[in-house]
Formats: sequence, structure tokens, C-alpha cells
Amino acid sequence: MRTFGVEEELLIVDPTTGEPLALADALLSGHRMAADDAPDARSLETEDKTVYDDDEMGLSAELKLEQIETQTRPCLEYGVLLDQIRAGRTLADRAAQKNGARVAALATSPLASTSHTTPDPRYARMLERFGLTAQEQLTCGFHVHTYIESPEEGVAVLDRIRDKLAVLTALSANSPFWNGVPTGFESYRTQAWNRWPTSGPAGIYGTYPAYRRVVTRLLDSGVMLDEGMLYFDARLSRNHPTVEVRVADVCLRAEDAALIALLVRALVESASREWRDGVDPAPVPTVLLRMAAWQASSSGLSGELLDFGTFRPARAADVVRSLVDYLAPVLDEQGELAIVRQGVEDIIARGTGAAEQRRVRDKAMEGSPPEDLGLGAVVNHAVNITMRGAMDLSEVEAAPDLLRVRQS
Repeated sequence: MRTFGVEEELLIVDPTTGEPLALADALLSGHRMAADDAPDARSLETEDKTVYDDDEMGLSAELKLEQIETQTRPCLEYGVLLDQIRAGRTLADRAAQKNGARVAALATSPLASTSHTTPDPRYARMLERFGLTAQEQLTCGFHVHTYIESPEEGVAVLDRIRDKLAVLTALSANSPFWNGVPTGFESYRTQAWNRWPTSGPAGIYGTYPAYRRVVTRLLDSGVMLDEGMLYFDARLSRNHPTVEVRVADVCLRAEDAALIALLVRALVESASREWRDGVDPAPVPTVLLRMAAWQASSSGLSGELLDFGTFRPARAADVVRSLVDYLAPVLDEQGELAIVRQGVEDIIARGTGAAEQRRVRDKAMEGSPPEDLGLGAVVNHAVNITMRGAMDLSEVEAAPDLLRVRQS
């Protein structure tokens, strides 16, 4: 089994109005001071950010001061990962409450707001270079890291999972509102995020040197500032021996987040086995993958998706179940098939986070004046669901640091 871990971007909100609050600096300052008192605390510097790590999970800044990112430690088991996700949410929410705020697992803000860019030279350059795209980029994603044994294996995985990633976008869809209005999309974060020039699906690389040539040519173009802006749906991590899958909205429910992570790990393992068995990647044109991603962003699980085998429209639930069937040999071998099948059926039955947000909004608007859009209720509900199953941090054991160890 491969180790895996996740990064969650959470929205910092006013507990009364639901409006986003630009408090990331305050949250991180308090967390850093608390961590400085811990004997094993350390600050992990990366090209993109500083992670204040307390040896169990970390918090870090993102592009906007209205969001905070949590990181789990590398894990082997679903239950440990789920505990780590809940513990990360608890850690962030405790820091928020000390500053009169809460955190919510919302991929976009339902309420209109003016976002504030984190004071950092790199982010300042991004704001100057990319204008409104950077200015409006208050979006919260969910990134899954899965261990790989080599860059060559990683590129082989990227080539073989690209045609299936839109299904994860549909399953995780959790952003139907944007700046106070319904968008008509299940995952509007996907639409907003794909305004970056290096976002979205990529082509087939074939080899690791070919992957590096693509990266070099993108850097030489002068459009992207640095390699940290390689925002493809999936990429090789620059700091860890992992494939990083980046297509999902942050999930309203922690258990849905852990489910997405299980699906990603199974995708990586299945793709690696195909590569070792000499199975070529499906030669799906990138433009068709963009179409599949757009459709997943538009309808989530409420309508049709493009089937990842035929790329023709099919019932969303059937496409999701087909993905589970495709991954079943690996999931069964790892003892996770029953968990995944149940988790997928739960989401199909109750709907995505986007569907849940709309239901809450509709109920809040019943009997209310027309100008009351019910979006504050959406945020308050999201805070409660985000913290469902909140952990007592003293009871959470740090996951073993197995990032560079693959166990069988």
C-alpha cells in the first residue's frame, strides 16, 4: 500500500454573517507561537509557503488571507487519514475561534466579499501579473498526494489517470455560489481556477525527460512566474516523492474527503500496474478532457457526465460506479472496496456538497423576504458540517512519517 496525504483549503468566516474574514495571518501567528513552545515543532520552508508544523499536521497561508490550508501527515490507512483530516479542521477552527472566526469547508464563498491577497512578494507579483484572475481567486481546493517510487513511475501515472479525473471533480463538487449569486454550476471553483494559464488537463508525456521539457518550455515562455504555478489537474510534487491530484473542491464532509483520497490512491496504483504491464495510456485528446471537466463542473452528480471510456454522455451515477468498478481489483486487495462503494452510494443518495448548499439556501428562504438570499445560513450550516466529528487533538496520534517508504 502506498502512503498518501492531503491538503485542505478552508474558508475563514464570520460566525454571525458568514462573510469571509481576512485573518490567515492572525491564525498562523497564534499557531506559530503555540508551536514554538512544543519541543518537536519546526517550520518547513518551501518555494510556495511556510508550513508551521506541530508534528501531527500543519497550517499554512495561501494566496488569500480569507483562507487557511491544513496538511495531514502521510498515512497508510483510511481511518488514520480521516482522523488526520478531522484533526486538521479542528486545529484550524481552534485558531479561528481565538480570533472571533470559524472555518468552513466551502470551495467558494457564497457571500459577496472583497478578498485580500496574502502579503508576500511572490503573491504580489502574481497579483500584478495576472490581474483580476489573481484578485478574484478566493477558491478552496483539495489536493491528494500519493507516494511514487520514481519520477518515471510518476509520469506514467499522470499519463494514465488524466482521462478519469473529471469524475473526482463531479464527486467533490462543493461550490454552487459565487459572490452572492447562484452560478448554475456545481463546482464553480473549477471554472474560476481554470482561468490560470497553466491549469486544467495536460497531454500525454511518455517519459520523465519529456515532462521536464514541458515544464522548462512553460518556464521559458515567461508566462508563469515559477514552477509552483504549474497548476495542472495532476502533477509531480516538487517537494515530495508523490503524484499530486488537484481537481477536487474542498469537501464539505471529512468522510467524503477521505473517500476522494482513497479513489486517488487506487487510481495511482492501478495506473502504475498498467504501466508495468505495458498498457499504453488512453490517447484521449486534451481538448476532450477539458470538455469532460467542464461537464463535471457544470452538473456534478445531478445530470450527465462524459463517460471516461467512451467520452459520450451517461448518467453521472453510472459513470461514478464505473470508476469504482475499474478500481475494484486494487481496492479489494487493499481492503477498501466496501468503504468506497458505501461512500460513493452515500454521496449519490444525499447529493454533493453543492446540492446540500442549495437545499439549505432554499429552506432558509422559505417565508423570508425576497432580499434574503439565505446564504448566511449556508455558511453557518457548512461550519457545523465541517466540524462534525471534530477531534480531541490530544487523542490523535501522529501518522508515521512514511513518505519515503512504500510498504507491502
